[in-house]
Amino acid sequence: MGRSGPHNLARRQLWNCVSLTMVLLSLLLRPACCQQCRIQRCNAEYVASTSPSSGLPEEAPADMDYCTALRAFSLCTRRTARSCRGDLVYHSAVFRIKELFSQHNCSSDGPTSSARAASTPRPAASEMCDYESRALASGPAGLQKKYAHCGLFGDPHLRTFRDEFQTCKVEGAWPLIDNRYLSVQVTNVPVVQGSSATATSKITVIFKAFRGCTEQKVYQATTEDVPSAFLDGTRSGGEVGSLWIAERNGPGGRHIRIQARHIGTSIIVRQAARYLTFAVRAPEDTLDSAEEAGGLQLCLHGCPRSELINEHTLSRQGLQPGTEGGGVSSSLGPAPREPYTVARATAKCREILQVEDVYFQSCVFDLLTTGDPEFSMAAYGALEDLKAMPPSKLKQNPPRTPRLSNTAIPCSQSSFTTAASFLILLVVVLLLL
Repeated sequence: MGRSGPHNLARRQLWNCVSLTMVLLSLLLRPACCQQCRIQRCNAEYVASTSPSSGLPEEAPADMDYCTALRAFSLCTRRTARSCRGDLVYHSAVFRIKELFSQHNCSSDGPTSSARAASTPRPAASEMCDYESRALASGPAGLQKKYAHCGLFGDPHLRTFRDEFQTCKVEGAWPLIDNRYLSVQVTNVPVVQGSSATATSKITVIFKAFRGCTEQKVYQATTEDVPSAFLDGTRSGGEVGSLWIAERNGPGGRHIRIQARHIGTSIIVRQAARYLTFAVRAPEDTLDSAEEAGGLQLCLHGCPRSELINEHTLSRQGLQPGTEGGGVSSSLGPAPREPYTVARATAKCREILQVEDVYFQSCVFDLLTTGDPEFSMAAYGALEDLKAMPPSKLKQNPPRTPRLSNTAIPCSQSSFTTAASFLILLVVVLLLL
């Protein structure tokens, strides 16, 4: 009986120690696991810094300022990464940033800008006339917007919005795209007499009027003239920089780039030898109206079956010895001096294309058909356009950790596991006393 007093006192002191330890652990763990995820602030600052009213020029040089704003966006997400673990909006933003770096050829190394405060009001027209801003402001669904790519080049080869690759005849005028925002039509002419292969000699692009953003603008390129302006002589449309056109020089040579910010669409037009190439990148949701309208659209539905060409059959059987890729004259110019064999065409294409993929095969086909060594640049330019305007990647697996609210994320399970183990150990020691 005499020992019960000191024993109870020791147990009370140990309980007090356990209680104090639990309070201290809760105070220590709270800052680490209950910080608010600030990804929404990063999104708001990025949208504010890239809106036309922020001072970015309307012409093409704005890409440099855009890359600066994009790096600032990336830096902001990295700073809040720890508190945003498991946040779906955060992971979507990180994935979207990677796509934007690739789309605009931006380097991750370079200066960053201090974006305007999120509370700075933006004109309604600025938000309405920038598809990227509208997508980011719409939340998680906007961050996961998908983009599709279509390209037409060579004799001609078509890569559809569904990533199907075809070689077609399609002589004459054919629609590539026709929806409520945009219409594109190409005119193809025979390349070599006696062959069914054709190539593009004219491209007409019509940007339809978009209320509050731009009036209707028409761009037209031919084999004689690939201008860096619209038909009316202007290089931009609207008053908020939603549509502009610029001449660029880079891999594949000179090309024309048209940026339609109000519909999130980019277009590149090139001239390869005596013919033209076309590439476009557009949001998948802007193509829905085209599906509803129906009709023939090569980028959406591909070439009609009657217009398809089996390039392997044509290159090896359709071109007879003595006329292989240059034994006859071209409809748009003189024939080259020396005909191309399969071996020579393969060697030539290997000089500029490192991987023997569909673009490499298209290059060989074009040389065999035209006999023009400069025409090998059609496939090379199309591949560069694909790199500059890639389609969206496959959907990534979403994070497994659910969000608890719009601004808070679940606390670290590892921290709680460590604290719980420590407390259980103390209780066991207490019970053994």
